[in-house]
Order: sequence, then structure tokens, then C-alpha cells
Amino acid sequence: MDSSDDLALTVDGLYKVFGKGARGAVEHLEKGGDRDDLPQGTTAAVIDASFQVKKGEIFVVMGLSGSGKSTLIRTLNGLWEPTAGSVTIGEDRLDGATPKQLREIRRNRISMVFQHFALLPHRTVGENAAYALQLRGVGKAERMARAEEALAMVGLDGWGSYLPSELSGGMRQRVGLARALAAGTDILLMDEAFSALDPLIRKEMQDQLLELQAQLGMTIVFITHDLNEAMRLGDRIAMMRNGRIVQVGTPEDILTDPANDYVAQFVAEVDRSRVLTASSVMERPVAVVGPDAGPRTAHRLMREHQTPALLVVSRDRRVQGIVWEDDVAEALRQGSDKLPRMSRDVARVAPDAQVADLFADAAATRAPLAVVKEDGVLVGLIPRVTLLTALADPASNGEDDDTTGGAR
Repeated sequence: MDSSDDLALTVDGLYKVFGKGARGAVEHLEKGGDRDDLPQGTTAAVIDASFQVKKGEIFVVMGLSGSGKSTLIRTLNGLWEPTAGSVTIGEDRLDGATPKQLREIRRNRISMVFQHFALLPHRTVGENAAYALQLRGVGKAERMARAEEALAMVGLDGWGSYLPSELSGGMRQRVGLARALAAGTDILLMDEAFSALDPLIRKEMQDQLLELQAQLGMTIVFITHDLNEAMRLGDRIAMMRNGRIVQVGTPEDILTDPANDYVAQFVAEVDRSRVLTASSVMERPVAVVGPDAGPRTAHRLMREHQTPALLVVSRDRRVQGIVWEDDVAEALRQGSDKLPRMSRDVARVAPDAQVADLFADAAATRAPLAVVKEDGVLVGLIPRVTLLTALADPASNGEDDDTTGGAR
């Protein structure tokens, strides 16, 4: 459990039910009832959602149409009051807040970037970027200066005097992002913010968002139905189905350890090599030897681990070099009690390197790749067979399952 000081947002037991008898519907669902059994005209859009968002992370809510993700985000900014459960922004609870308190929270704690830009057509780009600050009563000179700074952050320096109609779709979305940045709120909510853009502009906006998040440490809740977008952007992902969150985890968690068949088949088409990293596929570095070990020890380790080479590591776990089985066998034949001369040519990769970028290194050597931290300490090994196995789909041998349930 994270400290409350590390949390930007906490959602606990959240329900949102539309229609008559909403409270009764919550009681029905809390007892294990199915949402399809609710009376006609009563819709349970969000069911018992609980999660926490850490400060400075991108938390993605992913689901098909009808899964409840858009309803969820509207309860996070207080546009819709929860039927049951709580939403807490920092120390401020949204449920039970007065209309005045909600307005203050929305103005000062939460910014929103919409799918269709939501720009004011008769205001300039600069005025749109400064609009949230105007609502707060910030003076014109200050708010326009902050708006210009935000526009520069998103690559629109010098465009402040233009009207939204003079900009492309991608540029208009950058204005929406600049408006949120200028507001300087604790949390940025993004509801399908890039889905109206063509693929090339969409990728550029994703790159822009990742750069800004790295630069500013923003806390972002990002809603999408695009799995590749979720995998690319999310530090963690909440998978939704039929109003319920069925799994929360890192992209690697969801890809390698899906909670159920629905999630497994959902991620089956993801390019695993672009999601998995060296740290997620590496093995414990047990097939290593110290520089003072003899050839007998090295030969025994090679047989035990079925490897043609051993990394030589120092006592502080830094890689010194590599010895090969032919050289070890020759040392045994000669009756030597010392390791043969090691090669310094070791393929080293960083823990956060994408699997897609490891194949060139793996193809150039028969030895396992050495996964090392910035200080040179060895943290894992990646044999070539492990690298290839990591790309296998864990659901490929599973039963077929309906992956469209709840997409209405």
C-alpha cells in the first residue's frame, strides 16, 4: 500500500448507476448479482471500481465501447456524482462535496483534455489556452504569459493570435493540452484525447505527452479503447469490462500475466517486443563464475545450465568478461587450476531496453546477453532461447473466449 503522500487519486468501491432504483441496484450488485438482471431502464455503468493513482504516473483506463471507462472519468472530475463509493483527490473527497467545493476542485485540482478539443471558436489560441486561468480570476497579463509558456511546451510558440479554425486537428488538440498545462492542476484527465486524430498525428501527440510527462512529472489519467496506445503510454493500466475493472497492472503484467481469458485474448495481438523489456524477460544470473574460480567449477556450471559460456563477475557483481566452453575444456586437458583467459567482448543491455532492440545483440553472440544497471552491476541474463520464448503468446493454447462481451 502506497503512502497517502504518494497518491494523487484514490477511488474506493465506486458505483455509478443510471435510472430509477439506483441504490437498490447497488445492493443487488454488492450481493453478487449480475447487472443484466437489473430492471429495464436501470444501467450500471461502473461497478465496484477501486484503484489508486500515484503522483507523477500515467494511469490508463482501457476498455471497449460500453465498458464504463468514459463514465468513470466523469465521476473523477465530479461531473457525475457516484451512486456509491468515494473519489478522493489528494485530501479532498469529491463525493459529498458542495457545488462550490466541486467547482473549486475542478478549477484548481483537475484539468481535462477532450476528444473533440472543446475549444472556443471565437477566441484566439492564446485565449483558449488561458481560459481556465480566466475562470480562476487570474489577471490578463499573467494568464496570457502562462498560456504562451504552455503553448511553447506543446510546439505552438507564436500561434497564440490565431483562431482554432486556422489550425489543423493535431494543432487544435495541442491547444487543448496547453490549456490544461497552463492551469497547473494536480491531475490531468484525458478522455480519448487522441482518438479523433489520424495515426501519424496520433503518434506525434503520444510522443509529446510522454516528453511532457517526463519533463513535468504530471499525474495523468488517460482513457482509451486502443490497446497499443494504452501499452505505449501507461505506467499502469486498468482493464475494464462490463463496468468492472478486471485487472490493474503494468503493461508487462497484463501482457505476461493476464488475470483471465478476456484479458489474455484482448492482448493477443499486441506487439510484445515493443512492450516487454530486458528486465521482464531476463533470468537470474546464476550461470556466472568468479575470476578466482577454476576450470572444474566453470565446466560443472556449464553442464548444469546447458550454456556454452559463462560470465565472469567480480565480488561486487560487475561483469569482467566471458569464458567459453572450448577454452575451459582445453584448460582441463592441460591440468590447469586457473580459468582460461577471458574475453572482454560481452553483450551488455540495459534493464529498460525493449525486447525488440535486443535481437541484433543476441544474433551477434552465442552467449547470453548480460543485463546490467548503469553502475555496471549484473542483474540478469537473457539466453537466446529465452528471448525467443518471450515473444510467444501465453493465450495461444487457451480456450476461445468472447472478447466482445459488454461492448454495446
